[in-house]
Amino acid sequence: MQKILTAVICGALLVAATSANAQLAMRIRGTIAAIDGNTVLVKTREGREVKVEIEPATTFAYPKAIRLADIKPGTPMGTTTVPGADGKLIAREVHVFPADRPIPNEGHRAWDLEPNSNMTNAAVSAVATAGSGRELTLKYKDGSQTVLVPEGTPVVMAVDGDRSLVKVGEYAYIQAAMNNDGKVVASRVQVSKDGVKPPQ
Repeated sequence: MQKILTAVICGALLVAATSANAQLAMRIRGTIAAIDGNTVLVKTREGREVKVEIEPATTFAYPKAIRLADIKPGTPMGTTTVPGADGKLIAREVHVFPADRPIPNEGHRAWDLEPNSNMTNAAVSAVATAGSGRELTLKYKDGSQTVLVPEGTPVVMAVDGDRSLVKVGEYAYIQAAMNNDGKVVASRVQVSKDGVKPPQ
């Protein structure tokens, strides 16, 4: 009985810890308003001000615009989509991953760019012309999605950079988490450059 009780308690603690960690992860989108040492003040798109800490392990990148026509079968990519009136997924943005690295977080899941949006990270298995845009079939381990990418949709590739990218006035997309001290710590910072914003 004691062993069963211990197992139940350990399981409950594990679930609670997992839930807490999930709540602490966050994505921050907004304009860099100020920089003070390792602290970056971001004016978010919702109008809030968030202080984000930069650590030695934080990575940096900027988006480089590429052509929709450059996406071909085999291209690893991610895309934020929303359902159209007919239920077909319509891309809000496309970001291409480096071909020599594994696709991060491969699969299809809910996203927070806008209401009812989803994120699909997968390899392109087919490309077809659809009006002035493209229809992409994205295949991942447990399924596939077909996405319409209208002409004019932002299409970018992240280019690795360094902390010098972080400048007041630039737009940032930051993957972060809140630590036990209540500080928001960035794991990855993508910053606009030459007018190209991280779109996801």
